[in-house]
Amino acid sequence: MKVLLAGPPWGIDNLQYVDQPEPTPGAGQVTVRMRAASLNYRDLVGVAGAYGRQAQEAYVPFSDGCGIVEQVGEGVTRVAPGDRVSTLFFQAWLAGKGSYAARASALGPPLPGAGREIGLFSAEGVSKVPEHLTDQQVATLPCAALTAWRALFHDADLNPGDTVVLQGTGGVSIFGLQLAHAAGMRTIITSSSDEKLERARALGADETINYRANPEWARRVMELTGGQGAEFIMEVGGAGTLEQSLRCVAAEGHIAAIGVLSGAAGPPALVGQLIGTSATIKGVSVGSREMYEAMCKFIALHRIAPVVDKVFPWTEAKAAFAAMAGGEHFGKIVLEF
Repeated sequence: MKVLLAGPPWGIDNLQYVDQPEPTPGAGQVTVRMRAASLNYRDLVGVAGAYGRQAQEAYVPFSDGCGIVEQVGEGVTRVAPGDRVSTLFFQAWLAGKGSYAARASALGPPLPGAGREIGLFSAEGVSKVPEHLTDQQVATLPCAALTAWRALFHDADLNPGDTVVLQGTGGVSIFGLQLAHAAGMRTIITSSSDEKLERARALGADETINYRANPEWARRVMELTGGQGAEFIMEVGGAGTLEQSLRCVAAEGHIAAIGVLSGAAGPPALVGQLIGTSATIKGVSVGSREMYEAMCKFIALHRIAPVVDKVFPWTEAKAAFAAMAGGEHFGKIVLEF
């Protein structure tokens, strides 16, 4: 079977497809014939060799995939051959709080990911998925969708009618928009592209802000909320956007820190702003299987359709990564097997 490998020398141009023997599941394991995989920003960082926790050796990328169970090992009862499943980002975080050991069970890296024709996974690390979704749509769920779900519905205390700010139009923010809209929340989304903002409105965004035209976009959020601020902000930028988030979060609101697209260092002077609002900033590192399965029920109930913006043959991973690096996407980029 063919397997995609990222490794030294690092970089998109150095991705390689190699032949490996087809795996056989042992006790508690399953093999899955992959049908689709989706890219996350984490994958782009990883193939560049800059992902902090990865071993500096070749690995199989992608945490997010959809496929059909081919074989099951001894003792496996959760799934059977023929079942359509998705991978889970953390293979060993099933429920409750995430321990360091559970967090060490992420796919692609440190464990081999979905970038292979037949994947070998823990039976506990795959899950059945909503029937109304296509394989491509299913492949978008394990990381971006679950991150948005956990941030909105597990970590924050939100109600219908609350205002939610989503930064940008990448995978997590678009899922956040769709989930919050379905739950009856007021949504505000930011982007530097008017075209992308129009697409966001078509998905249910109540208000849009072009942050290139309005670099002090926090002022606009305060105007739109009558000076009260937003109860929730999906913070994807890091150092470059955190100040604006803190200036427009509601009193005792919640900021979900899910990315550092504009840098990791934070301005210490904003501690006073945080104290003044009594807001909460909480880091989000995907979630557990229990959270994932609750999210899938919600997605099935509301017939939510993940936004797949670009699809590439899985043998053209270099082109897919180049599209992500260029910021060309709205929602998710998917590889099809």
